[in-house]
Amino acid sequence: MADFRRRRQRVFLVLAGIFLGTLAMLNILGISRFIDLSFSIFGLEIPMVVAIGVLPYPITFICTDLISELYGRKRATEVVFVGLLLNIWVMFVMWLGGALPGFEALDPATGELVPDEAGRVPVFFEVRTLAFGAVTASMIAYLVAQWCDVQLFHLWKWLTGGRHLWLRNNGSTLVSQLVDTTAVILITHFCANALPIADSEPLWPQLLTFIASGYAFKVIVALVDTGPIYLLVGWLRPFLGIARNEEVGPGDDAVMAASDARY
Repeated sequence: MADFRRRRQRVFLVLAGIFLGTLAMLNILGISRFIDLSFSIFGLEIPMVVAIGVLPYPITFICTDLISELYGRKRATEVVFVGLLLNIWVMFVMWLGGALPGFEALDPATGELVPDEAGRVPVFFEVRTLAFGAVTASMIAYLVAQWCDVQLFHLWKWLTGGRHLWLRNNGSTLVSQLVDTTAVILITHFCANALPIADSEPLWPQLLTFIASGYAFKVIVALVDTGPIYLLVGWLRPFLGIARNEEVGPGDDAVMAASDARY
């Protein structure tokens, strides 16, 4: 029992660590670069433009789905709120880094940064501006989307009596990803004005292209990760000593520890 308890703690730590580390990375990278994944099929050009921060984002949903499946809704929700605190911490550090005095040239009259010959401010401040826009958008979308993911996951689990892991994995993720993608794109544009929008073209078709592209990418990844989710759950349940349809609640390890102490 002691072995199972240690394993459960370590696996939870790994999943939570991957989740939080990925979250911090994608918020800093965020919208610093957009990738053109457009392709053509049967002569029809399909636009797909995604921010670099989108690339690691599906990993966060894999982690929360695994935590939900093995450790229950309470622990998954706790990890989601720790992620919110991490977002706030990232923003604070980046704000502090720009607020403290440095060696950049400042305009004596306005106190603002003096652009270089190329018209650019120091790299940190460019990254900070983009990160502020990405983090502000993702904080709002993140809370809503991750909350939806956890709640829908357990709703599907309850409706199916613990069967059909593929349904709750994909059903929860696909809905929450749509919520997340739509919120991030709209907030990033209207609040941070950080999307590469062409002023000469209509606005909403461009925004819908960003939303559709980001969502399509996440849908593809969500469908592809069904196999790994099944393999991981199938391997982790016996490894952690968790029976089918059983979840390790927050107090279970304490019960196991007390039992170990008695023997």
